Amino acid sequence: MERDYNTMDDFSFKGKTVLLRVEFNSPMSPDGKILDDKRIRESVPTIKELDDAKVVLLAHQSRPGKKDFTTLEDHAKRLQKHLKQNVRYVDDIFGSHARSEIVEAEPGDVLLMENVRFYAEEQLEQTPEAHARTHLVKKLAPLAQVFLNDAFGASHRSQCSLVGFAPILPSGAGRLMEKEIDSLNQALTGGGETTYVLGGAKVDDSISVTKNVLEKKIATRVLVTGVVANVFLAASGVKIGKPNMDFIEKNEYLGEIERAKAILQAFDGKVVLPTDVAINKDGKRVEMSVKSLPTDYVVSDIGRESIAIFSDIIRKSDKVILNGPAGIFENPDFSAGTNEMLMAATKAKFSVVGGGHSSAAVETLGIEGKISHVSTGGGAAIDFLSGKRMPAIEALKAAKAMRK
Repeated sequence: MERDYNTMDDFSFKGKTVLLRVEFNSPMSPDGKILDDKRIRESVPTIKELDDAKVVLLAHQSRPGKKDFTTLEDHAKRLQKHLKQNVRYVDDIFGSHARSEIVEAEPGDVLLMENVRFYAEEQLEQTPEAHARTHLVKKLAPLAQVFLNDAFGASHRSQCSLVGFAPILPSGAGRLMEKEIDSLNQALTGGGETTYVLGGAKVDDSISVTKNVLEKKIATRVLVTGVVANVFLAASGVKIGKPNMDFIEKNEYLGEIERAKAILQAFDGKVVLPTDVAINKDGKRVEMSVKSLPTDYVVSDIGRESIAIFSDIIRKSDKVILNGPAGIFENPDFSAGTNEMLMAATKAKFSVVGGGHSSAAVETLGIEGKISHVSTGGGAAIDFLSGKRMPAIEALKAAKAMRK
């Protein structure tokens, strides 16, 4: 398959030093422990394939000012456990200590450098050419022969470690990046019954995806759940009740109601709304028809009737793409919508699940092997599906075109 970017198949790595940008950004506990190391686990196949090269890993954790902005020492321990080989954590990014560690390493060694966001210039959103002139790139690039980007989860950013090496070094996608691009491209290719299921609380993102996939005739239909459904219900004239409108207003999504209204008018019948919901009434799940709204309680899931209708549509689809939970799924009383639709997705011919919450639910249900692709990119997957430009992927394409 001819791609407009290089993959690992386009290089020989034996005896070379490879700079590998990975996505290790993980949820952390207040005492600095990694709560979910899925992203670290997902990088293992790429690193294993580089077993005859010197591998220098670049990664970030959170950003300055956040409580989970920390060193990568614990990440190195987790990677070592999953890789089943020694991983050397280097508490420096590109200083003399970091550079001497790289020079002294042998082929087969794996080094994880310190959190690249400890370096101020990493925070800047600039062109690859501007980033190529930063200290990080100028200090590390001469020590390596190849740059690989496997950090799909950060590919919607135009930051130094993601795009700065591509204009200077032979560059390509790691196996995870390649898999993400292939799977999401497949999700964006029409043909057959294609159902998008969009939920969660990131309403603006989901409305952008809805508009993109309906305008381009990628999706046969879009099922909406969670806060996204509340916005579409409000756009269709349903009074959803004060606590639910208050949440939309607090999160500055009132303007999204107008966007949703325009989509409902332009694509009549293509956006499928829930017919019933589950509210949290004094800590108990209570089902109510949409016709019975408004309510003084928070809508916390789609109702049983909607779960049955949506699950049936999903099961019969050729392709299904799910992003975002159907409700407050962390509460077992309100997890039915999220869980039942994910189970239904295992029956579709091709399925993609994106977003941290949906991915976590897939893992809890133990159905990872039955979903075609579980994306490691939350915001990145949404941006990709919205048809937005992905700077880190564009940088890889430019690198290939430049070296043709």
